Amino acid sequence: MRLQKILPEFRGRVRYRVRAFPLEIAGDEGPAPRDILRQEWWLAAIQEPEAKFVPYQGDDWPTTTLPAFDAAWCAARQGEELALTYDLAIRRAFFAESRNIGRREVLLALAEETGLDLPRFTRDLDSGAARAAVLEELRVGQERYHVRGTPTLMLADGTKVRPPIAFPVMRERTVVAVGRLPCHGAGCLDATRALFTRALEPPA
Repeated sequence: MRLQKILPEFRGRVRYRVRAFPLEIAGDEGPAPRDILRQEWWLAAIQEPEAKFVPYQGDDWPTTTLPAFDAAWCAARQGEELALTYDLAIRRAFFAESRNIGRREVLLALAEETGLDLPRFTRDLDSGAARAAVLEELRVGQERYHVRGTPTLMLADGTKVRPPIAFPVMRERTVVAVGRLPCHGAGCLDATRALFTRALEPPA
């Protein structure tokens, strides 16, 4: 959310792209582990109150998030701005609105809500190309850039930069500690601007 909020200030100077890295394939926890995410919800809410994080309600928990990655790839085929809007809508749907982003009907509804060309989006989603592209992005992330988890933020040359967030320390699927909060709420925007400024610096 912070990146999307700051991005208009750097329009025409910084290109921000979201890459797929499905943890249910890359990690050891399986698809959207509810027990772990339930513990992390409050940490996200503390750090970004404007995002309005709300713990997931109801029993319709996603059994997979891969369809959401597929859908985000399809949205990206309609332009970078729409891709970012749709990506944020997916995150908001899951983390604030308790909508099952593993369900096709939810992803189609989000496409319509965000102004995507729905017939084109549906064709791309049904083509099978999205899943192949998502798995390829995962492979490149692991093999070329040595990505191990999310969020991972890097510059165009592959240099990793640390976003201004606190990460939890896990032990046996339980949060046992949390790093110091580097910032809070609106106070994190300056730190985020610094990341964009660094991206504009000429190579050493």
